[in-house]
Amino acid sequence: MPVSRRHFLKTAAAVSLGFHGLQRCVAHAAGAKALAIGYGPLVPDPHGLLDLPAGFSYRMISRAGLEMADGFLVPGAQDGMAAFPGPNGRTILICNHELLPNASNGPFGATKQRLSRIDPAAVYDFGRGREPCLGGTTTLVYDEATCVLERQFLSLAGTVRNCAGGPTPWGSWISCEETIFQKSRRPSLIRGQRKRNRRPFGYYEQDHGFNFEVPTTTEISLTKPVPLKQMGRFNHEAVAVDPRTSVVYQTEDRDDGLLYRYIPDEPGHLAEGGRLQAMAIRDQPQLITSNWEATTVSPGQPHPVRWIDIEEVEAPGGDNLRHQGFNKGAAQFTRGEGMWYGHDAIYFACTTGGVARLGQVWRYRPSPAEGSSQEDAQPGILELFVEPNDPDLLRMCDTITVAPWGDLILCEDATLTDAAGVHPKYDRLIGVTPRGQLYSLARNALIQNELAGVVFSPSGLTMFVNVQTPGLTYAITGPWHRPG
Repeated sequence: MPVSRRHFLKTAAAVSLGFHGLQRCVAHAAGAKALAIGYGPLVPDPHGLLDLPAGFSYRMISRAGLEMADGFLVPGAQDGMAAFPGPNGRTILICNHELLPNASNGPFGATKQRLSRIDPAAVYDFGRGREPCLGGTTTLVYDEATCVLERQFLSLAGTVRNCAGGPTPWGSWISCEETIFQKSRRPSLIRGQRKRNRRPFGYYEQDHGFNFEVPTTTEISLTKPVPLKQMGRFNHEAVAVDPRTSVVYQTEDRDDGLLYRYIPDEPGHLAEGGRLQAMAIRDQPQLITSNWEATTVSPGQPHPVRWIDIEEVEAPGGDNLRHQGFNKGAAQFTRGEGMWYGHDAIYFACTTGGVARLGQVWRYRPSPAEGSSQEDAQPGILELFVEPNDPDLLRMCDTITVAPWGDLILCEDATLTDAAGVHPKYDRLIGVTPRGQLYSLARNALIQNELAGVVFSPSGLTMFVNVQTPGLTYAITGPWHRPG
């Protein structure tokens, strides 16, 4: 059941109520150690899976390796995800799987014993039938009233490292490949091994590094895999769509990545072509925003932007779009990852940005004339929303979403230890209030591995999140409200 534009706008408007009258983040607000906000301390889970505040509970609804309704196996490496309204109160989840061709936890089994069940024409890159690409998406149909997962099935097949993505106002999911693997006559090889010990890594029949659109449906079906080439070929991470303009914003997971936008020629029809551009800061060409070597940006400081055209969007010479854009004056963002639309703005995370390299969250407010010839007179505004530089507050944010009560929710993806260097610090869900204050919402107690794909059901009653390893999806319920 596709999501109507009216429903998307209505939901976005309802969520943004919590941000009306928002003041700029004060630099010291995110640095306070003890903040009287949030839902209270996290309670250790007796089952050792997921620590939550008192009054909250979780249900594991999916696990890698289980058989799905289409006869394939739930793939592992769950990552970005979005939720859409389905018929009869159902929630439709579309989930990315960040898998390489040599993974043992793909949808066809460890020895690819179920590969014969799929039509090769429905697979973007079949790898000559020997090493098919195993990334893609699955669709989950969840009954929120009974807390039952009714079915799960493969919905996009044959892509590589589908990391994050984003929902569209017209009711689809954009799945992003975080790679730039190229078509090759010979199998690629695993790096870091002696040549005689290397084994084939992938027989690529297609170029990779593109976005793919996946429709929402409750019916078991595979999407025709059409690469959205005009959106650019690069190390994609996430996208967010402004429902007012249908402009698509994109992050790039590189230390020297850029922030892109794609202006479609025909709103809602991305495959029909459009313009790809990179963000630059007015009067500060080639601004490096990481704050690693020197503080070049501070929280709350507004930066009017301009946009630079990107040519040769398919990067025929390799992974070079970011170099093309930077040479023209575009700003660099350090490992741009999660991205979400909310409160009439685009929020995105830079996983290793900041003085302490622990993460930044940015906010971009598009121009009232975004994408038109009049936007120079009213430019969009970029600002650094939070940069805590404190591992107790935030450790490497990745995928993000906007909660029904107005806060941002961040997934951590870190492998840090405590001050003594002994005990691992398990990844958390972190809430960020409109004033830039941070609080812990959940903690992965099972294994030191990233949480990903956090998203709320259309009703706002259930929060879903993935644990990438060993490949779990949780549905979390509790007394959701504006904390504090």
